[in-house]
Amino acid sequence: MAGLPALISKGDVARLLLYKHLLPKLEVALGQFSKHNTSEIIQPVRTVVPIAKHNGFLGLMPAYIVHEDILCTKMVAFYGREQGSTLPSTEATVLLFDPERGCVLVVMDGEVITAMRTAAVSAISAKLLMPAKAEILCILGSGHQAISHYDVFTQTFAFKQVRVWNPRKESAERFARTVQGPVTVCSSAKEAVEGADVIITVTGASQPVLFGDWVKPGAHVAAVGACTPDWRELDDVLMKQAVVYADSREGALKESGDIILSGAKVFAEIGEVINGTAPAHREKTTVFKSLGMGIQDAVSAKLVYDQWKSQRPAHKSTAEESHQMKTLDKSQL
Repeated sequence: MAGLPALISKGDVARLLLYKHLLPKLEVALGQFSKHNTSEIIQPVRTVVPIAKHNGFLGLMPAYIVHEDILCTKMVAFYGREQGSTLPSTEATVLLFDPERGCVLVVMDGEVITAMRTAAVSAISAKLLMPAKAEILCILGSGHQAISHYDVFTQTFAFKQVRVWNPRKESAERFARTVQGPVTVCSSAKEAVEGADVIITVTGASQPVLFGDWVKPGAHVAAVGACTPDWRELDDVLMKQAVVYADSREGALKESGDIILSGAKVFAEIGEVINGTAPAHREKTTVFKSLGMGIQDAVSAKLVYDQWKSQRPAHKSTAEESHQMKTLDKSQL
């Protein structure tokens, strides 16, 4: 009989998951996914359960990376909160399985994994698609995803200016105080966007907040919000003038309101650019539509688990661990 699964807290996930390890692993996984070889990666499109009573939905994201024998699923709930709500807009939990036995090896907080792997994939898209001389970074939104995107983009690239905008200016100002580096808080989205080389949209908007008429020709947009068929962050002008890339073509055509409602075509998956089977049009305006994939969670969870195992005290007994897991305060997850 399998023992109790290990529990890894949010704080430990944040401590153990590092971009320097995550970025190369995700780049490999994205390339493998875009070969569409089911003997390598098995990942159905996300299953979505509406939670209409609370203006949200639950997404189930299983994945199996065959050659690395990583079996994982994430359960993530998204909510459209009213302004001023103190409730979280997302909650996520990741389960990592023993593929041979089918039992759960570890349960870990999914908030940090979701924020970091999403930001890392956006950074991979920028590495491949942004202008060669990118000096101005713009972030529309100021929540957890904005912070993780700021972290990885400023660690990976050398921007001369970072701008941020949020409909609630006090939220943008709080973001600027939180991050480790200079940020220009803009009073309008247009002010933040005009002249920017890289634009990241991480808002909870259901209607466009980024308009093509504002976007500098040749800029790269990483569009992260609007993950349902009837929500969007980008207008028709931008979607139709840009070369559109996605993490998953199948997922984008099913889930992305930005693509579905505009009628825009997905030119390529970002993994196809990694594989060299599709070109990177740096000279053109580009949009990377990120919806998130189970393999991204699987790669991240395996990195966390391997680091966690390597750092456990060797003398700790299974009985001691079981007792700790039984008594672990759920608020630590």
